[in-house]
Amino acid sequence: MKKLAPICFTMLFILTVSHAQDYKTSLGIRAGLSKGLTLKHFVGEQTALEAIVSTRWKGFDFTGLYEIHNQAFDADGLNWYYGFGGHIGFWDSEEVPWIDDVTDKTVIGINAILGLEYRFTNAPINIGIDWKSTFNLIGTSGLRSDNGALSIRYIF
Repeated sequence: MKKLAPICFTMLFILTVSHAQDYKTSLGIRAGLSKGLTLKHFVGEQTALEAIVSTRWKGFDFTGLYEIHNQAFDADGLNWYYGFGGHIGFWDSEEVPWIDDVTDKTVIGINAILGLEYRFTNAPINIGIDWKSTFNLIGTSGLRSDNGALSIRYIF
């Protein structure tokens, strides 16, 4: 599986061309192991900022991401994106299965994201699926790569 991810990423990169987005801002829900809200705002033709507020383990997490979008498979409305950012989270450590004796329930770390997004032509909606990995630097340190999600957003 570890060898498959770089191959898939390379294939997506090869099959894409530059493409300007046809919307500026979208707001919606994000559903996966973490559930929450997502706000995406394009600051350039291919670059966006995304803010995610999510809940998990009787706590919540704030994530900010910088993303680069490109057209996928030469299909109108279909884009792939990748990016990076950071997060701060506050959890109930008794609910987190991989925490042993941690009293500090605050984490700060970095994120990477890789995803696909489709914008419907005749409706102000887009739908996306992504994989977001997390590496906590402060608090409970370590890599968490189980945060895939489906997002549905309304386009303003």
